[in-house]
Amino acid sequence: MKISVAMCTYNGARYLREQLESIAAQGRLPDELVVCDDRSSDSTREIVAEFAASSPFAVRAYRNERNLGSTKNFERAISLCEGEIIALSDQDDVWSPLKLRRIEERFAREPGAGLVFTDAEVVDEELRPLGYRLWESVGFDLAHRRLVRGGRALDVLLPGWTVTGATMAFRSRFKNLVLDIPEDLALIHDGWIALLIASVADVSFIEEPLVKYRQHARQQIGARARKADEDGGAATGLDAIREAIGRPISYGEMIGIGSRARLRLAERRDAYGCDVALARLDARLKHLRARASLPEGKLKRARCVLGELLSRRYHLYSNGVYSAVKDLLA
Repeated sequence: MKISVAMCTYNGARYLREQLESIAAQGRLPDELVVCDDRSSDSTREIVAEFAASSPFAVRAYRNERNLGSTKNFERAISLCEGEIIALSDQDDVWSPLKLRRIEERFAREPGAGLVFTDAEVVDEELRPLGYRLWESVGFDLAHRRLVRGGRALDVLLPGWTVTGATMAFRSRFKNLVLDIPEDLALIHDGWIALLIASVADVSFIEEPLVKYRQHARQQIGARARKADEDGGAATGLDAIREAIGRPISYGEMIGIGSRARLRLAERRDAYGCDVALARLDARLKHLRARASLPEGKLKRARCVLGELLSRRYHLYSNGVYSAVKDLLA
């Protein structure tokens, strides 16, 4: 399989060399590196040009005519990739030498997988481990892993914060499904890509941490240490998402993400066989809308909650009876 790496850069000179060197040190080298620079004002472009001059694989570098922002910059980089597999790369991490080999092996072993992602070790600016991994930060625990293995990746990935782009690779035949990438939702490119592909194909994950995920002051999205709840456990569901992104996420935002994904799937239903995914999204959206608009009166609220319980949507899409009781007492 031909593997493309899609990298986006913007004023990344401080850490960029280490990331490029880690890509060049892969046991399975990529077939090409596509770099889209979002009009950097530092030495980022010079670093890329210097690397390209001695790279053991093809490097194609582009400069945007205007600043696009992270999401649209990744959209452009992805659109320019020519490989069968597209691996996304940030400008400030460091890859394990095994990353591309492990990903290629997984795609070869699982032909039905449209997307593969890995865990990552969270490190500081100097690459010193911070004592936790990325999956811990985003709440991708054993229960969620079982759901993905059981074919319910769409339910896990709808919030849009489980799969981090730095750990992701996907089959290029899904480019026409995920592009273009919306900018007005409560998620960025990686969440959108993962959600759409999970709707129509299998998702596979590698538990090995194959990226050093660097934390520093200038990054767009970080990986915070998880807070324990009063019982000593970790936050789950929307609480885990709120911790991961450092701000509240509402039912309205979740409904917006799901509704936009549904629209894209409906537009591409013939090309990608989206009927099952559309039915599942409709059920999930029905539950989210019910929870978002619970009536004030106790009796009316109880009827609504009971209806969602009897439909088993609380068990499928929330935390079961716990969420139902929470809604009754709210």
